[in-house]
Amino acid sequence: MEKKLTVVSNLMWRFFERCGAQLVSFVVSVVLARLIAPEVYGLVSIVTVITSILLVFADSGMANSLIQKKDPDDLDFSSVFYFNLVFCALLYTGLFFAAPLLASLYQQPALTPVIRVLGLTVLVSGVKNVQQAYVSKTLQFKRFFFATLGGTLLAGLVGIVLALRGFGVWALVAKELVNVTVNTAILWLTVGWRPKRMFSFSRLKGLLSYGWKLLVSSLLDTTYNKLQQIIIGLKYSQSDLAFYDRGNSLPNLIVENVNSSIDSVLLPVLSTEQDHRDQVRRMTRRAIKISTYIMMPMMMGLAVCAEPLIRLLLTEKWLPCVPYLRIFCFSYAFYPIHTANLNAIKAMGRSDLFLLLEILKKGLGVAALLLAMNYGVYAIALSLLFTTVAALFINSWPNRKLLSYSFINQLADMTPAMLLTGLMGLAVYLLGRLGLRDWLTLPLQVLTGAALYILGSRLAHIDSFDYVLGIVKRILSRKKEADS
Repeated sequence: MEKKLTVVSNLMWRFFERCGAQLVSFVVSVVLARLIAPEVYGLVSIVTVITSILLVFADSGMANSLIQKKDPDDLDFSSVFYFNLVFCALLYTGLFFAAPLLASLYQQPALTPVIRVLGLTVLVSGVKNVQQAYVSKTLQFKRFFFATLGGTLLAGLVGIVLALRGFGVWALVAKELVNVTVNTAILWLTVGWRPKRMFSFSRLKGLLSYGWKLLVSSLLDTTYNKLQQIIIGLKYSQSDLAFYDRGNSLPNLIVENVNSSIDSVLLPVLSTEQDHRDQVRRMTRRAIKISTYIMMPMMMGLAVCAEPLIRLLLTEKWLPCVPYLRIFCFSYAFYPIHTANLNAIKAMGRSDLFLLLEILKKGLGVAALLLAMNYGVYAIALSLLFTTVAALFINSWPNRKLLSYSFINQLADMTPAMLLTGLMGLAVYLLGRLGLRDWLTLPLQVLTGAALYILGSRLAHIDSFDYVLGIVKRILSRKKEADS
């Protein structure tokens, strides 16, 4: 029981960190969207595609290697730290000299300085990644809360001030750079670990033997996910790219809170149980049931309420993002299921299987994207939804043997939450058809949807509702005892 409470406590700290950061980011993005034109967002989206891919290289899969290893010591962490610093410096040097060429591909010469400045995030990440791995391995997720929230708050303030002063694209660049820099600085000051004057090529080689497969997997995943933006940026307008990205950002705001919390806590916890197959299966099953119960209604509610929400928050000029938002909602609803399955595979040390799955999924995704790219941006978004649904079967396939937990078993665990979500979504949709003003429709939909879902959970005796409620009661009881 103590171990369960420790896991849940860390999960809650990670969840609060993501909620706090995403809430601040959401408020900042709303303010900036009102101050900055969509085409300016499109410019920054082009650059972040490039930096996102480089950040995968910056991690090199080594952070997950440190987390997965049973007993990493200072020699392991220090070796990875120095390797990351040198590797990230080389990456940034390459990006700096390639910036004019990249800008010319998009026929935007003004992108050259933007790429060079925003690319500095790659250098900073070389310092941050090992600190993050240490926090995850030692389950000190409270550290993330203060680091992430501090970086997000200061970055938001800087971005808004610069936007009000008319700096346009540089307001968005400064926000990103300040965020990662402050986040890293706070982690460095609060986490007890420091790199030692030691280095081992043999230790690095051992970690790379596991990590390189995850690196290639992450590179495939990130490149594929950004391929849509690359094609839209090259083939369509900057405004099209901005609406596509904005439609993605709102559901991503929610999924990051839940999915990243589960992802960061689940891998180190499962790794400690990698020799106990039944325990890994039990924890994976619980993760799928809980995450489905939480994520499905959130995504359904956002999809149904999209139009009044966009009009109220971002004004009429951003309404073209609504169809994309709805497509992404249905796609993201399944992400926690992917996360639970893939973390179980990684925790069991099967990075080879992980890589094989990524190659299969991305091959399928690229084929769907190539078929859709000439039929408009909506078709491109729908191709991603198709791939996401297909990935449910692909990601669950290895766990049929590894854990004796097949997709049919997983579907049975997800069905109660999915049915209840469907009924709630229908009721909320009908409320939106009443023709009321947006400021009245939106809160009415949110409150009604939440009430129906909670009431339905109670009446139907949904297992995940009782589990979460029980855990919360035990944590509150323990806190009360500690205070008294």
